[in-house]
Amino acid sequence: MLLFDEVAQLYSQVRPGYPDALFEWLAPGTSVLEVGCGTGQATRSLVSRGCDVTALEPGPALAAAARRAVPGVPVEESTFERWDDRGRRFDVLLAASSWHWVDPVVGWRRFREVVRPGGSFAVLGHVVVRRPGEPEVYAETADLHERFAPGHPAWGHPPWEDESALPEGVREALLDAVAERIRTGLGDRVARRYLSYVGISNR
Repeated sequence: MLLFDEVAQLYSQVRPGYPDALFEWLAPGTSVLEVGCGTGQATRSLVSRGCDVTALEPGPALAAAARRAVPGVPVEESTFERWDDRGRRFDVLLAASSWHWVDPVVGWRRFREVVRPGGSFAVLGHVVVRRPGEPEVYAETADLHERFAPGHPAWGHPPWEDESALPEGVREALLDAVAERIRTGLGDRVARRYLSYVGISNR
């Protein structure tokens, strides 16, 4: 089972959306295949631009949440690699913070198969931006990660996938310690600033 699919409702509540400016290059009526739509954060923006969207999401709970968020948009439960395109072709292939889950060899081959000549591939994402002197939650809890799970990869990046693989007793102790650090050392609140981006390439 996919990690985020286990917490689809929470994911929908806390996952940042995307600014409208990232979609201004899309004309109404553009056919878009969205890979890994999650709970529909980017899908909503595509629909509001008047795009004709088909969305893929392998997690059943995430797909169900996306269907509720964007009624009328077909959300097919599949990975991009295993998806049956049934001969359909699109103007744009779009992946919003999801392309890293796709096998790159298969993904690029499928891109050439499903996007029309002259079509585009767009990758959207977020980059965390810190102001000088601003506390950063991962830096502020690195010592806890090292104490409870020594020898794991650098914890400067959100370690959710790695944390989920830890034995339950270790994972719970680590997450309890991180929560306590946030409560006592970071004022019970962690705010993160994001810079959103879109990268576009043409076929």
